Amino acid sequence: MHGMRRREFITLLGGAAAAWPVAARAQQPAKMARVGILNYAAAQDVRVSQFRDALRQLGYAEGKNLAVTYLWADGVPDRLPELAAELVAGKVDVIIALGPAVWAVKRATTTVPIVIAFSGDPVGDGVVASLARPGGNITGFSYMSTDLAAKRLEMLSKAFSKTNRIGVLYNPREPATRLEMQETEAAATMLGVTLQPLAAGHPDDLEPVFAAAKSERADALVVFTHGFAVLNRARIMELAARHRLPTLYGWRDFVDEGGLMSYGPDIEVLVRRAASYVDRIIRGEKPGDLPIEQPTRLRLILNLKTAKALGLDIPPTLLARADEVIE
Repeated sequence: MHGMRRREFITLLGGAAAAWPVAARAQQPAKMARVGILNYAAAQDVRVSQFRDALRQLGYAEGKNLAVTYLWADGVPDRLPELAAELVAGKVDVIIALGPAVWAVKRATTTVPIVIAFSGDPVGDGVVASLARPGGNITGFSYMSTDLAAKRLEMLSKAFSKTNRIGVLYNPREPATRLEMQETEAAATMLGVTLQPLAAGHPDDLEPVFAAAKSERADALVVFTHGFAVLNRARIMELAARHRLPTLYGWRDFVDEGGLMSYGPDIEVLVRRAASYVDRIIRGEKPGDLPIEQPTRLRLILNLKTAKALGLDIPPTLLARADEVIE
């Protein structure tokens, strides 16, 4: 009982601290918030810059009231466990896990709070018990890759007149892809579409799988947009253009950089929301009490320049559905 009261007292103190103006907190070196970020991708990652930016907007200043330790695996999943262990050993207050890094961090600690910046399907993949009450030390954001798999396939199959055979580019080593593939297969059966799974776990696999898609006459391509695809996006988009394959991606970054179309949540919005979770945990809230959020809005982005280059006519119905068209 005594321990319980002491914990409540500490929590109350934490609540009071949260009410102080940011400037006052910034002068309190004792209240330095230590945030670890673990990422599958490379050092220069747009999501990580968006995160740091979102924390700045919440009143954190690196070096004053915030210390960030950023570790990344350069696209090598096997390096994630040791990097996760390093963050835990560094006694950070909260860990931000991006994409495939979630698994490594979950295994590395059951006590350090973890905010999933975005993960394919945290419940289906067994990362948390439920979205509403994740419990334990994990919370964050799902970008619903499993739920969206069917929707993406349907959108692509109906986008162009002749779409009977669709290639699916995925990395079998990323945990989120298993359920995403199951959903995509179920959708293909319903839509009467033939799938051609194209497994690529290494950049060197990309050239041969694209050649296979072409030789087996795939009409279009869906890219499972996880760490591997993000890391190798320039190569993937170049091969899609060379083989004239209409390709649907998960995130708009791809379309901004010349991809044909994307359908999914606005990841930048998710990153900002996740930063607010980091802030709430630093101020004393328990991760297990913060529900895992799913995106409320999905967006279809089209690149008309790319469509022209591919010699594609974008049907008016698709244009009408698009939330944004890049000319």
